Amino acid sequence: MLFQQALRRDLFNLAGAVFATLFTVMVTTTSIRLLGGAAANRLATADVLPLIAFASVNYIPVLMVLTLYITVLLALTRAYRDSEMVVWFASGLSLRAWIRPVLAFAIPFVVLIAIVSLLVGPWASRQASEYKRRFELRDDVSMVAPGQFRESVSSNRVFFVESVDEAQAEVRNVFVTQMREGHLTVVASSGGRIETRPEGGRFLVLEDGRRWDGQWGEGAYRLMEFQRYGLLLQPKPEPGAEDSARLRATTDLIQEPSAANRGELIWRLSLPISGLLAALLAIPLAFVNPRVNQSVNLIVAMLIYVIYNNANSLMQAWVSQGRLPFAVGLLTTHVLVISIIAFMFWRRMSLSRLWPAWLSWRRTRAQTEAPKPNSPEASA
Repeated sequence: MLFQQALRRDLFNLAGAVFATLFTVMVTTTSIRLLGGAAANRLATADVLPLIAFASVNYIPVLMVLTLYITVLLALTRAYRDSEMVVWFASGLSLRAWIRPVLAFAIPFVVLIAIVSLLVGPWASRQASEYKRRFELRDDVSMVAPGQFRESVSSNRVFFVESVDEAQAEVRNVFVTQMREGHLTVVASSGGRIETRPEGGRFLVLEDGRRWDGQWGEGAYRLMEFQRYGLLLQPKPEPGAEDSARLRATTDLIQEPSAANRGELIWRLSLPISGLLAALLAIPLAFVNPRVNQSVNLIVAMLIYVIYNNANSLMQAWVSQGRLPFAVGLLTTHVLVISIIAFMFWRRMSLSRLWPAWLSWRRTRAQTEAPKPNSPEASA
């Protein structure tokens, strides 16, 4: 009971710190990437916070798998380093005794990983895709930002607007350039407004301005002054709904077992399985050899996890390409890791069984080599 209480306390204390650190790093990097997209006009500024939230939901399963692995690894490494493991082994506990409390700690995490990866994660991906899709459907004027040059939807116009009213219906001091098949058109106007015509279409009607026309690279341009000038605002053609397997619900992946859907299903199922196996793998990997640098086992453990995670991604890609059956892609890496866990447990337990015999041999040798009280060595 004392053993389980001490281990449970260490695991929960470390888990909170590890997850908070990983989550902070993830949110920071995601925020930098999305803010860069907003600055480059690839995302709406108002959509940055929702997209950060949806991305965080998708990263939670991977972060929790890492949290399980690192927490168990650090807790047991500290126990080896502080000689607590020697005390537990001398008390009659084997390395197998660590399996049950570690599983009791890991199972709630595994259940949460499964819920997020199978249910919540696909929903968050669909919401993020919808935000990006709505941004891509904006017309030319809705993309205009006061004081900035912005490219139109069709990529052949550049707008500059000094100011826009709150309703985005009127603009002031407009500058527009348009290039079409080598023909350059430049329009400058003191202001304008957006009108919707009954026959259909939205127009930017400019007032009191000038227009220059000519061939790009030639010196002669034609100047025209106008009181009213209309520019047709073409919205981007509405794209079809994205049919990515990553956005589909888990039930849809099961009902429509295409190659891409089977590959995505393998990834979602691999996350909770990886969390459980990573917690068990960390038990024998936490062994610290006193003759070797204490950070060596941590480096080896992280290298093994990277290989394990990349192998899962490789299996997903091969199944998505139709190169492997679903069952083979799902079970190969996990069965291999289970074999490695069993071998390492056997090896560590074989070494730990030698410790009591080695200690008793040292004690017996010290007693036999100690001088007797009446011997000449003792009197000397």
